[in-house]
Amino acid sequence: MKGSSGKSRAGAVRKAKNKQVGSGGQGRQALEGKGPTPKAEDRAWHPAGKKKAAQERYSASGGKRVAGQGSGQRPGAPRGASGAARRAKSGDESEIVTGRNSVVEALRARIPATTLYVAARVEMDDRVREAMKVATNRGIPILEVMRPELDRLAGEGGVHQGLALKVPPYEYAHPIELLDEVLARDETPLFVALDGITDPRNLGAILRSTGAFGGQGVIVPQRRSVGVNAAAWKTSAGAAARVPVAMAPNLTQTLKALKERGVFVLGLDGGGDVSLPGLSWADRPIVVVVGSEGKGLSRLVAETCDAIVSIPISASTESLNAGIAASVTLYEISKLRADG
Repeated sequence: MKGSSGKSRAGAVRKAKNKQVGSGGQGRQALEGKGPTPKAEDRAWHPAGKKKAAQERYSASGGKRVAGQGSGQRPGAPRGASGAARRAKSGDESEIVTGRNSVVEALRARIPATTLYVAARVEMDDRVREAMKVATNRGIPILEVMRPELDRLAGEGGVHQGLALKVPPYEYAHPIELLDEVLARDETPLFVALDGITDPRNLGAILRSTGAFGGQGVIVPQRRSVGVNAAAWKTSAGAAARVPVAMAPNLTQTLKALKERGVFVLGLDGGGDVSLPGLSWADRPIVVVVGSEGKGLSRLVAETCDAIVSIPISASTESLNAGIAASVTLYEISKLRADG
């Protein structure tokens, strides 16, 4: 378009004359189709495809550990992961267990306590005597302090009843190093990984079940997850002293690293595509992933699993909490391994 001066207006576009307008072949390509639908086992996202890929990994490794690459990094370790994960939470302040019953139960569970605090002129009863006796027998220092100091240790709203116990931060293992230790003992790995579980009582219960049914460790994520605290120690009834807990900087990447080492990743979910009874992979290296009660498995973790396993229950309105679901699964795997 030209203005009054006869020059073309800036930005104007001249249309080419006699230009052919068409679809560029898009319609013809759409009519040709995409060919036959691939078989289920050839689709990577399909349960059958995941099963086939897992079987190929297992066959390629001969059912054994896969040798690491010569890069200086631990074989199968997620990028950026290092030995620092072993003490990922070591910078946390020590935890204080307060209250006579809680302190006695913690000492009975053999929590590795460092100091027992007793209020000056405390009223002696059986619980106070037992706490002091156990601490003396285990070589735990006993400090007599004034009640204002105990109030400070217990924190706002804390009830100490004249007793408090100082518990150091837990020292976590690294998942890949834990796997190496199990393989070095010529054992078939059986781990439990927690995805989004924040209740320490569930962690304690899972530690007990893992130790009872032949598991060699529990894996917890570094963020948005429960850690080994005093409540988990008490619930585990001492199992936390025998079953190591490893910390994963990133759970999804850690599961992928375990898969590279020949470990099968089985997620627990009520709508799973594989039924727990008669699980065909029970004799293989396994990590069982347990999700939170409310949200279940996270999307990325579920996509990483080789299979999603469901536990059949008779009542459709009932569900199992994380601790019970893990216990049932570990028992079934232990029974199938013994029968095999």
